[in-house]
Amino acid sequence: MMTPILAMTGATGFVGRATLRRAVAAGWHIRALTRRPQQPVDGVTWIAGALDRPDSLAELTADSEALLHIAGVVNVPTRADFEAGNATATAHVVDAARGAGVTRFVHVSSLAAREPGLSDYGWSKARSETIVRASGLDWTIVRPPAVFGPGDTEMLDLFRMARRGIALLPPRGRMSAIYVEELARLLVALAADRDASIGAVYEPDDGKPGGWSHRGFARAIGHAVGRAHVSTLAIPAALLHAGGRLDPLVRRRAAKLTPDRARYIAHPDWVAAEGACPPPALWTPALDTGEALAETVRWYRREGWL
Repeated sequence: MMTPILAMTGATGFVGRATLRRAVAAGWHIRALTRRPQQPVDGVTWIAGALDRPDSLAELTADSEALLHIAGVVNVPTRADFEAGNATATAHVVDAARGAGVTRFVHVSSLAAREPGLSDYGWSKARSETIVRASGLDWTIVRPPAVFGPGDTEMLDLFRMARRGIALLPPRGRMSAIYVEELARLLVALAADRDASIGAVYEPDDGKPGGWSHRGFARAIGHAVGRAHVSTLAIPAALLHAGGRLDPLVRRRAAKLTPDRARYIAHPDWVAAEGACPPPALWTPALDTGEALAETVRWYRREGWL
């Protein structure tokens, strides 16, 4: 019996690396798109190319049984950049899948797609979902909330602040979170599913009812780094928006806080919708968030990041 082939975009990113490991362990052979040369990995064929190169996408999807589209952009300067990296790129991947006869298509979107008028990022993710829905493929859309875990740089500053006993937070609101290994396990399960999840839009999380307050999550991180108490300070929305205007002036294309990012961060509700989790027979979170945060801290410390 031949080893089934799974095509992946975004395999060199934070979520993609964890998913790649899980998929190989689950018995898939991976064809993974990459812009840069990669070290050999057992069970993986690296495909040199990019999301705007049809030739490399054709090579990626050849003989594949399923496709995980994880790649995307999160923080780029303009609406056109978001459209190119999230919407247009998804259309290219969908076209390649159809051309290769790949029917199973798992698309990683974002909770931001629920609010397309809030940010260019959310708008571009909503556009990508529209493209997938109209693809004619056996699709499933996954909207992860905040993802944390080994290798993550987005939440690293929050862990560093918590270690010092203080945390600067967004304005008052609530959020859901998911450990990267749990998300990877879901994506691999979906790649193999040919029944329950087709045509579904899932918003997975760690199973905490009602999500987390920003303060509660920061204090959970504090506990993981060994801090009994973390003082929290919510940044007023007006100050956050001012920072979003200032950072691009100072750091230009290297800016971390843009007006688009500030609007996204200031939104008060990034909680996974009730009833939008995958069916328990397919996936359910297996690791307590406190332990997942502790494992993240252990990894950060081993690597000298914390």
